[in-house]
Amino acid sequence: MPSIDILGVPHAYELTAPTASEPVLVFIHGWLLSRRYWQPLIERLAPTYQCLSYDLRGFGYSQISSKPKSNGRGNLGKSNSDSTTSLYTPDVYARDLGILLQKLNISSAWLIGHSLGGTIALWGAQQWPDYIKGVICINAGGGIYLKEAFERFRAVGQQLIKFRPRLLCHLPWIDLVFTRDSVARPIARTWGRQRVIDFVMAHPEAALGTLLDSTTEIEVNRLPQIVSKLKQPVYFIAGANDTVMEPKYVRHLASFHPLFQYCGENTIEIPNCGHLAMVEQPDTVATEIFTILSRHAS
Repeated sequence: MPSIDILGVPHAYELTAPTASEPVLVFIHGWLLSRRYWQPLIERLAPTYQCLSYDLRGFGYSQISSKPKSNGRGNLGKSNSDSTTSLYTPDVYARDLGILLQKLNISSAWLIGHSLGGTIALWGAQQWPDYIKGVICINAGGGIYLKEAFERFRAVGQQLIKFRPRLLCHLPWIDLVFTRDSVARPIARTWGRQRVIDFVMAHPEAALGTLLDSTTEIEVNRLPQIVSKLKQPVYFIAGANDTVMEPKYVRHLASFHPLFQYCGENTIEIPNCGHLAMVEQPDTVATEIFTILSRHAS
């Protein structure tokens, strides 16, 4: 498994063979997940497009052994966002993404991000407009800060992280629980096991940091501002039965982009689908991605 050092942290990644088509499709996973969940989509897309998937810092096999530098930007030069002292905000993960693209010599990419990965993709499009030609957010939206709801979400997330070892020791069939969590219909047990693996492997500092730093009132309210200023095309794919990121919140964020304002066609809602659209409905998601890319083919 190849890896690339980004500011002191080895990042695990997979890059399929080059194809005659541009751009490269870059897949960004969500919270407590890993690059593995993109495999069903990549199998369908890789014959046409080169595909890059990677583990975010602190997740999957991109494990933290020491704190990376908080303000480095590799050889990419200054980005369009201000530097930050936190290591786990979406804009810092977008910085990592830009360095990864530069090191792999990828100069033309569409970003496809799931949940938190969608937020990182939007930040990436803002920071590196010369590299990023478009964004597809899957099960990602928001831009409305509901104080009580976010406080409950953060509290539950913190407890999950704190009691991970105890939960896993006392629930021998935990993988079956994960096959039913946040999806419209149970997914294959192999995916339940993968979710357990990623749940365990996530570095506590990264798991907690991304949870807290991406859900502050400032960060949530900043998203619509970012979307409204993006020059690249941005599309949003929602699961009709997603209880984590309900379609109404996906449409809300999508509405700030010029594509929505002009024609309202930058949102796609998939029936019988929960929060893991790329695993639950890979054929449908792949078809939508092909349609979007063909619409913007140069």
